[in-house]
Amino acid sequence: MNTFFCSDHAREVGEDIISSATNYETYILVECPQPWTYDAFQSKWVPNNLQVLVEEVRRAKLSVRFLLIANNYSHKVDYTTLLIYQKKEGLSHGYQKYEFKLPHIEQVAGVVKKCLWGKIPDYEIDTNITRDILVCTHGSHDQCCARYGNPFYFQASDTIADLQLDNVRIWKSTHFGGHRFAPTAIDLPEGRYYGVLNQESFRSILTRTGDIQSLRKVYRGWGILPTPVQILERELMLRYGWNWFNNKVAGKIIQQSLDNNTILAELSFEEPCGSLSIYQAKLVQDKTKTLQIKGSCNAEEKSVFVKYAVDSIGLVCHKVPTCSN
Repeated sequence: MNTFFCSDHAREVGEDIISSATNYETYILVECPQPWTYDAFQSKWVPNNLQVLVEEVRRAKLSVRFLLIANNYSHKVDYTTLLIYQKKEGLSHGYQKYEFKLPHIEQVAGVVKKCLWGKIPDYEIDTNITRDILVCTHGSHDQCCARYGNPFYFQASDTIADLQLDNVRIWKSTHFGGHRFAPTAIDLPEGRYYGVLNQESFRSILTRTGDIQSLRKVYRGWGILPTPVQILERELMLRYGWNWFNNKVAGKIIQQSLDNNTILAELSFEEPCGSLSIYQAKLVQDKTKTLQIKGSCNAEEKSVFVKYAVDSIGLVCHKVPTCSN
């Protein structure tokens, strides 16, 4: 029996979890009852046509993340929830959601194909749900997600109920990376990633209250941004406070040294009032935080996880909207 838990080890060595959010154009979330196998889409209830589509998309190297999701009712309901989240262009809050309730899981592949071609089928439904939170509980992929993800999911369900947040849904999810940060979650439609969560930090994330500095330990980054730019975004978030979450954001890497030791990152954001600001930051490889550890419970070899620090940061542009009247 493997007694190594990657999540325990990452905590022990104090790994900084920022810049571990993955960047996808599209998330496709398919409700499918558990159990889930190590390779999720080989699971018992996944139809062949969906397995074929997932493989085709993988081969085409499209920026699409397929995940299976489930909640406490998934094995009882007589329909399949399909959620498609597509990244918005330019400055944005995150992703655009399309939700479908399909009579049979066999219909998922056909609807997904149309959406990937930009043709949203007519039977999209409207709901009052404005937030879907995914918690990785994929224990067959990594034991930390069972050990920490499952209890967290149940406690988080209670927290959402206690706060009477009728517009928030929570789902168990298959593997989306970073299991050494279990319990780990994605907050959609924003696409922000969190890890090493407990109910106190989760409550702050849900309500956007409390000490914003507490996010420094649990914030993995915003998946709409290139990974190095996620460090700059965290710095600005901690500087601006909870109001930061109301801004539309875009980010890019301007320059990168050949040895990857230094990166020039840029982040633009628009506040609700319409003012636009652009920050640039020099990021340098942080030798004190760069680690060589096992990335998962099953890893045979250690991997190097390069970490960056903000060396300098500056406001390069600030435009205030002019009133037309």
